[in-house]
Amino acid sequence: MKLSTINSPFAQLRTLLDGIPPGGEPVDMTIGAPRHAMPGFVAQVISENEGLFMSYPPIAGHPDLQQALQDWHWRRYPVLADVITAPQNILPLNGSREGLFSALFIAKGRKQFGKQPAALIPNPFYQCYAAAALAAGCEPVYLPCDKDSSYLPDLDALSPALLDRTAAFYLCSPSNPQGAVAGKEYLEKVIMLARKHDFMLFSDECYSEIYSGLPPKGALEVARGMGEIVGVDPFLNIITFNSLSKRSNVPGLRSGFCAGDAGFIGEYMAFRNVACPQIPLPIQLVSTQIWSDEAHVDNSRKLYRLKFDLADSIISDCFNYEKPKGGFFLWLNFSEIGGGVKAASTLWKGFGVKILPGAFLAKNVSGEKNPGEDYARVAMVHDIDKTREALEHIVKLI
Repeated sequence: MKLSTINSPFAQLRTLLDGIPPGGEPVDMTIGAPRHAMPGFVAQVISENEGLFMSYPPIAGHPDLQQALQDWHWRRYPVLADVITAPQNILPLNGSREGLFSALFIAKGRKQFGKQPAALIPNPFYQCYAAAALAAGCEPVYLPCDKDSSYLPDLDALSPALLDRTAAFYLCSPSNPQGAVAGKEYLEKVIMLARKHDFMLFSDECYSEIYSGLPPKGALEVARGMGEIVGVDPFLNIITFNSLSKRSNVPGLRSGFCAGDAGFIGEYMAFRNVACPQIPLPIQLVSTQIWSDEAHVDNSRKLYRLKFDLADSIISDCFNYEKPKGGFFLWLNFSEIGGGVKAASTLWKGFGVKILPGAFLAKNVSGEKNPGEDYARVAMVHDIDKTREALEHIVKLI
């Protein structure tokens, strides 16, 4: 498989809708770009520090950003207080996507493989995972995530032979697009597999701060609770990824981090120092303040809850609707009207509402049905009124 075979789902959607005029004022509910207000101090902090654009930024991060990221972990996961420290366990990234891509090169080089190394990828998936696998010379192995598996990879279906040649296992929780959350037992199981078969667990937690019930568990939090082994890093074989894009409504800032296994972080920092982009210093300093502020996160989360309450009342029992446990997407089953592709073209032509077919987010694996074929993803990123209008149009499909 070539890198050129990985098509952007948004490019596929443009091809699908090309030449079809919208049947109403366009409402784009495809891309996961939050449209809630960003923190009010962002522009001012960048302006105050604009002169620092003239300086090369440190790859390990400004000391203030290191401290803010450490403090955030201690607040969000109290069990990690005094255990996870920066820069030993935390490395700033130019957005989580940059890390999810480039970290696989380090994972692949950490052990010897008798056969082609594998990268395990949930299906549907974030296309960055597959691009990383192909660029790093790994075989992308797509793990179906459907309703029967609670929209997470079935760990019992993985053979020891496959796990032995695995370089990294990409896990997204809360998952994109289904909004499933890996619980404590699931995370414990995948961590034990990572250590037994010596692969890296790459836990993509970029939706961790958007939830309607209890805060989702984090992989490092669960690892810490599994008990200490004397002389062993409590975060052995685990790296988590997160960013400000979803949490703080600043996807254009390109600011994130990875955290976990100290040995891996050290190797990865050395690699990034020669091969990857630094975060500009003004962005690092405004990121410091954003990670230190929870008020705007609480306000944003309340808005998402209101919109999911709308979905509860409007979508109700249509399209096998289930309120997601995390994230801001609806994952709706349109099989009764011909699947996600048909739903997307019909909604656009009839009402000007744009949604993303699930088939464009998933991979056709030989002998298996595309797990996204029946579905479409709906991003709940607009204001209340626009969201209500779009949901009412979606229901009109049946």
